[in-house]
Amino acid sequence: MTELGIGIGWRPEIADAVEELPGIDWVEVVAENVCAGHLPDSLARLRARGVTVVPHGVSLGLGGADRPDPERLAALAEKAEALGAPLVTEHIAFVRAGGPLTASPRLEAGHLLPVPRTRDALDVLCENVRIAQESLPVPLALENIAALFSWPGEELSEGRFLAELVERTGVRLLIDVANLHTNHRNRGEDPARALAELPVEAIAYVHVAGGVERDGVWHDTHAHPVPPPVLDILADLAGRVAPPGVLLERDDHFPPAAELAAELTAIRATVTTARRRPAPAAVPHDRSASRHGVGAAALRAGRAPAGGDPRLIGAGARVSGGLMPAAARPAPGATP
Repeated sequence: MTELGIGIGWRPEIADAVEELPGIDWVEVVAENVCAGHLPDSLARLRARGVTVVPHGVSLGLGGADRPDPERLAALAEKAEALGAPLVTEHIAFVRAGGPLTASPRLEAGHLLPVPRTRDALDVLCENVRIAQESLPVPLALENIAALFSWPGEELSEGRFLAELVERTGVRLLIDVANLHTNHRNRGEDPARALAELPVEAIAYVHVAGGVERDGVWHDTHAHPVPPPVLDILADLAGRVAPPGVLLERDDHFPPAAELAAELTAIRATVTTARRRPAPAAVPHDRSASRHGVGAAALRAGRAPAGGDPRLIGAGARVSGGLMPAAARPAPGATP
């Protein structure tokens, strides 16, 4: 497993600040926003300094019914090679529907939509992941998303779904602790249980991001400071395993460089302190929650209505694994 260290999401708006931030070991770039033959000068300078660059894709839609688009896979592979990346990452989500198989126009959702946690959906996802792995020159890691809703009839908890995906494909995981926090606030899902069920040895790196509460709904904006509960989940994860990498995401309302540096310092301190603590005890798997879907345990606890909080649908929250912000859409002239 590649040791990445502490990093930050590279965005054009903060390119100069990223180059000057102390202690940056690596950066992540939205894959659809760069062209393999025309890398931004800032990324070239970072690479020349020995800073690792990881492309983070948003458009493969590996959770969809269609097989991965060969052209998108080829473009992602080309960018990984151009950046000298040790791995590439994507999301456990689907992003489009329609097309020739359904005799309907292809629809791009503009969202990273949740895959039903059923065994049939897992079969499809595993096959798509295997196809992607065979097409990429470096290992693939997949990110858990913050979902706006739950599907009915789900059979597996998020932790068990991810564990079986890893067991069947060998894919690595990108665990977003901000997404775990979002799903906890809006859908009543237990971050500690999800972490306890994960194969933590498969974690390639971790995302950390901020958000804000509005009208009782947590919006994973990536445009606000990282709140203490997200750092608490990071500490829980780091107490279970030493994450190879931790990355701060920021996609909008970029603060001064000093504030970004302070957040990175807090992340470093959280990981360092957590490693000194005894590992948390394993949480028994709730088979009833798996049979009835992740919403069942929350419903019994009175924390969320069945199927998630209906206020979230169409709420327009920016979630990593939800609404794709401008920063995650292909830039003009970029290869999608």
